[in-house]
Amino acid sequence: MHIRTALAITDNAAAVHQDRLHALTRPGYVPAYYEVDRLVSSAADLRVALAESGAHVQAIRRVVEARKASSTADRGPAASLSRAAIARSGLAPHAPGRLPDQPVPAAAVGPSAPASGPHR
Repeated sequence: MHIRTALAITDNAAAVHQDRLHALTRPGYVPAYYEVDRLVSSAADLRVALAESGAHVQAIRRVVEARKASSTADRGPAASLSRAAIARSGLAPHAPGRLPDQPVPAAAVGPSAPASGPHR
């Protein structure tokens, strides 16, 4: 939620800087000498706002990918490995009819699920 709020704020800031640049560079308008500094600072501020906005979008993308991975992990081999690790740690409740001191069978170890693509 914080990332989304920050994205909205930087998006609004980028829109303001972009509007200012459009006003200073409209067709037929020649900026005065003292407006050149304003033009340059608005361009720099726009670049910063766009970079921040891109970083927030990337963070949201990472959160979505992590949620997808965790939801698919519940159905894949990682979930069974996780359940086996919990059972071996003694945190899981014992199944009825089983003595608590009996060893739990080891989980099969294999390669993890393939990734959907390159991640940077």
